[in-house]
Amino acid sequence: MFTGIIESVGRVEEMHGSGSNRVFWISSPVSGTLKIDQSVAHNGVCLTVEEVKAGRHRVTAIAETLTKSNLEDWQPGHLVNLEQCLPMNGRLDGHIVQGHVDTVAECIGHRDVDGSREFRFRFPEGFAALVIEKGSISLNGISLTIFNVGHNEFTVAIIPYTMEHTNIGQVERGSKVNIEFDMIGKYVNRISQLQKG
Repeated sequence: MFTGIIESVGRVEEMHGSGSNRVFWISSPVSGTLKIDQSVAHNGVCLTVEEVKAGRHRVTAIAETLTKSNLEDWQPGHLVNLEQCLPMNGRLDGHIVQGHVDTVAECIGHRDVDGSREFRFRFPEGFAALVIEKGSISLNGISLTIFNVGHNEFTVAIIPYTMEHTNIGQVERGSKVNIEFDMIGKYVNRISQLQKG
C-alpha cells in the first residue's frame, strides 16, 4: 500500500523487451537502499524490485501493466516518480493508493495561477462515476485533490513543492499520465452496480 506522497524521482537508464514484458533499469537517490522483492510505486505503478546494483534497480512490467499505463512510452532519460510502500507504523499523508493503475488520462491544458499550476485532464468515459468534486486521485503516483469535475474531465492544482519534487512539471498538453482512482470510491461504485442489477 502507498500514500501518493512521492519520495524520490528516478531516471530510466536502460530498457529492453523480454517476451511481452518490458524490463527497466532505474537510477535514483533511493535505488541503492532498495531490497530485492520490495514493492515500489513507479509513476503510481506497483513494481517488484528484481535487482539492485550500483545505485540502480531493475523492474519488469508485464503486458497487462503496459496496456493500462504509460510505461510503454518510457524511454531512457524519462523521469519517474518513486514511492516505497507504507510501513505499518507510518503516516497516511496522502490517501490509500494500491499501485494498481486503472487507466491513463490525457492532459488537455494547463495554466499558471498565482504561484501554482492547474492541469486539466480527460479520461475514458467508463470511469466517470469514480471521479467526484474534491475527491482524491493518484496521477503518476501523486496523491492529488480534484476539482472542476466534468463528465470525463477534471482539474488539479499543483503547488511549487510538488512541481519541484516530482515529474509533473514535464506534463504538457497531450501528455498521458497514469491514473488510479480512489479505492473506496471503486468499492462503493461496485456495490451500487450490484444492487441495481
